[in-house]
Amino acid sequence: MKLTKAADVEKARHAIPVRLMLFDLLSVGGEDLRRKHFQTRRQQLEEFYSPSDLPVELSPVLDERLDHILESAQELGLEGVMAKRPDSRYVSGQRTRTWIKIKLSRTQEVVVGGWRPGRGGRQSSVGSLLVGIPEGKNLRYVGRVGSGFSSRELTELRQKMDDLARKTSPFDDVPREDASDAHWVTPRLVGEVTFGEWTGSGRLRHPVWRGWRVDKEPDEVVPEA
Repeated sequence: MKLTKAADVEKARHAIPVRLMLFDLLSVGGEDLRRKHFQTRRQQLEEFYSPSDLPVELSPVLDERLDHILESAQELGLEGVMAKRPDSRYVSGQRTRTWIKIKLSRTQEVVVGGWRPGRGGRQSSVGSLLVGIPEGKNLRYVGRVGSGFSSRELTELRQKMDDLARKTSPFDDVPREDASDAHWVTPRLVGEVTFGEWTGSGRLRHPVWRGWRVDKEPDEVVPEA
């Protein structure tokens, strides 16, 4: 939600029973601030902001080393950070190179329980792997991963899957759309993926293959914090 005027904030006070975060100021007193530098807008935002009157917080500006900021964001479980040039202008409805969202990647070990056929140049190989995490005697389905494989891995992948083929699914809860053309395998292989975050339904968001974990057994795989 963009709050450009004090009246907007006052309206939000009664409409939304949660605290909000102010990160920019687009206009004040009828003056359009979007063409002004971010530094200038930020200064006016700080002057506009009054913690005693408004049910909102002012977003912090961090002028530290990027690796330190990202490390702190990781510890806090944040999705990432936004990097803005001090002289950047606000461009409505567009993404520009002066504002960059830096996403954090998380890692998770997974057990392979199936695969789906590829298309195009990967028609004779594997399009994506269906992966899960053990929960007691069950294998909980956490999604499919189809990117990040090297050419060598793709060449070997189909043979690995064929060697472990089975008729029934090892998972307890695969969505119909993922199971429709799936081939199932005995869950003996452990791999590792990077991903953005966990979805509300317990799936990996945007997983990317990182490689095999030949040092791990399936029963050693647990959800990462």
